[in-house]
Amino acid sequence: MTEVRFDVVVLGGGSGGYAAALRAAELGKTVAIIEKDKVGGTCLHRGCIPTKALLHAAEVADSARDASSIGVRATLEGIDPDGVRAYREGIVAKKYKGLEGLIKARGITVISGTGRLEAGPAVRVGEDLYRGTDVILATGSYSRSLPGLEIGGRVLTSEHALELAEIPSSVVILGGGVIGVEFASVWRSFGADVTIVEALDHLVPNEDLSSSKTLERAFRKRGIAFSLGVRFASVDQTADGVTVTLEDGKTFAAEYLLVAVGRGPVTEGLGYEESGIALERGFVPTDERLRTTAEHVWAVGDIVPGLQLAHRGFQQGIFVAEEIAGRSPVLVPDAQIPKVTYSHPEVASVGITEAQAIQAHGAEAVVSYEYNLAGNGKSEILGTSGIVKVVRSKNGPVLGVHMVGDRVGELITEGQLAVGWEAHPEDIAPFIHAHPTQSEALGEAFLALAGKPLHAL
Repeated sequence: MTEVRFDVVVLGGGSGGYAAALRAAELGKTVAIIEKDKVGGTCLHRGCIPTKALLHAAEVADSARDASSIGVRATLEGIDPDGVRAYREGIVAKKYKGLEGLIKARGITVISGTGRLEAGPAVRVGEDLYRGTDVILATGSYSRSLPGLEIGGRVLTSEHALELAEIPSSVVILGGGVIGVEFASVWRSFGADVTIVEALDHLVPNEDLSSSKTLERAFRKRGIAFSLGVRFASVDQTADGVTVTLEDGKTFAAEYLLVAVGRGPVTEGLGYEESGIALERGFVPTDERLRTTAEHVWAVGDIVPGLQLAHRGFQQGIFVAEEIAGRSPVLVPDAQIPKVTYSHPEVASVGITEAQAIQAHGAEAVVSYEYNLAGNGKSEILGTSGIVKVVRSKNGPVLGVHMVGDRVGELITEGQLAVGWEAHPEDIAPFIHAHPTQSEALGEAFLALAGKPLHAL
């Protein structure tokens, strides 16, 4: 057995873990990352990057399919699954190589193996002990299922869906959140018949109601079916397909069932509780500075209750590294973290919904404005419909920004600035949005709430 000391030991090399390691090394700390698979974690290898590559391939397929409508002579001959896989894997490999090089250049030690937290604090890998002045827990998340619903055969998680060798002809997707609607969008673009089953009353139910309804209209137009408000009951599978039954007795038949009901924290069997970490439903609760209940042990990313987003993990990892170094960083609260669903059309938001604003401040104290992208020149050129909605407190700051439309994810940072800086629409209205851009739609909403709309009726 060997024992090695570092200033910082990071358990988990995903988004939050490697961001913490890179920033800690920048600040002069000796750093070790303990990772059982590959640095980059789910986001790089099985989540954000490969799924967005699929979504881009889907966008290209749709562009080819609709090319004649804009006077371009092109046809879609079909989807080559092997070609799509090679494209996706090439992007992941390039990003992985770059990350490995960055970690090496910063002098970070990477230990391959399954780590287990011990008091001290330290992390044990096999017979070896890696002791840190501080330990950062960043063990990430896994694809959840439902009680009694076993994964296997034709019942898939998102990780399995990425590895499918063929384009399915039909799929039922259990869950209408981010993962579910993104895969629905991809498969529909690739020619599959898709049905989403969501137990709540709307798709992307955590978004503003206007966004949910706008996405639902767009999905209906695309031929994506969905069942809302009725729970899943059971699934039967054969060698050729699945039959999904809901609690009201309705059934859906397809080649595959994708289970997209959320992600759970990877904390079980890692020594957390034995080392003084209090868990809540498997998650690691922290204080406002991301300290756990064990001295000199911190937690970041998907294991911390709240939004499960790669960029939240990045930010928390950087925050903890700076906190350890005595830099007193500013932590961005979850309400100010932008969210993007990369479907066709995209859904993007930051801040609170109109319903949440009314609950917090009262109906008389909340004002909202919704601008339809039909009035935006660039959106017309792109052929996308959708909305931009801004919620403010009456005579007060912007509380939330909510958008639906192709490429609106690229606009959400401006919304984050408005919400994070508690800007009033009157503060933003004088600033100019380039023409023609989709950002003008956001500018129109700010102008309208400032009492001087340009194009709004």
